Amino acid sequence: MNAPVDFEAIEGMFQRSYKQLEVRFDPESAIAWTYMNPSGAPCFNTGLLTDLRNHDNALEMSGGYVPFEGKMCRADYHVLASRTRGIYNLGGDLGLFSQMILAHDREGLMDYATLCVDDIFARISNYNSPLITVSLVQGDALGGGFETALSSNVVIAERNAKMGLPEILFNLFPGMGAYSLLARRVGAKRAEDMILSGRIFTAQELHGMGVVDILAEDGFGEVAVYDYVRGNERRRNGAQAVFRCRQHFNPIS
Repeated sequence: MNAPVDFEAIEGMFQRSYKQLEVRFDPESAIAWTYMNPSGAPCFNTGLLTDLRNHDNALEMSGGYVPFEGKMCRADYHVLASRTRGIYNLGGDLGLFSQMILAHDREGLMDYATLCVDDIFARISNYNSPLITVSLVQGDALGGGFETALSSNVVIAERNAKMGLPEILFNLFPGMGAYSLLARRVGAKRAEDMILSGRIFTAQELHGMGVVDILAEDGFGEVAVYDYVRGNERRRNGAQAVFRCRQHFNPIS
């Protein structure tokens, strides 16, 4: 038998002071919201990555339960969004990369990459819980930002959003899941074409390809999330099973 979950200890994990994340829980819709709010440039700096890892580890440990008004409540959905107006996330911390490359700090680069992989794989795995994950993209999602958006079960994007993988323009490869996550949605050949082009796509283009699941009008992204949750109410268990099948049929290790 599985050991009982120590919710008291897990509640303490959720109560960490996050410097670059905002979290809230909507009990009526059972939605756990996480907003990225990075310091400085809206990219994945190490502080934001560490905040995400701490918060996500608590979600994994709790099996999808979150603290609310003195008790642990089950969340059915987890939405990852951004507090930076017009930007979801611009991906890797290029300034930090430059510093570490000039310093020949291979260990530092590896630590950064490992933290990125740990963060995104937890989301790809639905935090080892029945949560349905949703990315709400209300602005530009580039490189690792696009990969993070793709790591959710459902991608909702506003029309003004733009997404792409510009790494090839710097002679780099988007190594945090882009190929696997795109290939799940559009097939390997199209995923390769998108990666090798370095092109930035509109949300409407990506919706037409099947990369974006729901296209929302500008400023109505959160409304679209609630519409999706209401529309999914009677089939949530079935939807969870479909998303689990996706992982079994086309696993990401």
